[in-house]
Amino acid sequence: MEYVYAALLLDAAGKEINEKSLMEVVKAAGMSPDEARAKAVVSSLKSVNIKEVIKNAQSAPVAAAAAPAAGAAPAAKKEAPKEEKKSEEEAAGGLAGLFG
Repeated sequence: MEYVYAALLLDAAGKEINEKSLMEVVKAAGMSPDEARAKAVVSSLKSVNIKEVIKNAQSAPVAAAAAPAAGAAPAAKKEAPKEEKKSEEEAAGGLAGLFG
């Protein structure tokens, strides 16, 4: 995830997103850089216009994302099984069995 954040930071700064720059940002953040991860992120972002993706994400309606979550809520809500209430005498009788 840190490599995606580094790519976003580099893009916002107008810098080129390449393996070296990604690893420098990750290292500056105090983490150990991983060349394989940096290459994978750069490869994945070659044909992506980050500014356009962010613009489209910001203009997407929030209600559309919230609708599935609202629809899932009733299905996820289940009633807990009701516990049978015991009288105080039954509860005390159970304790008496422990002490002989």
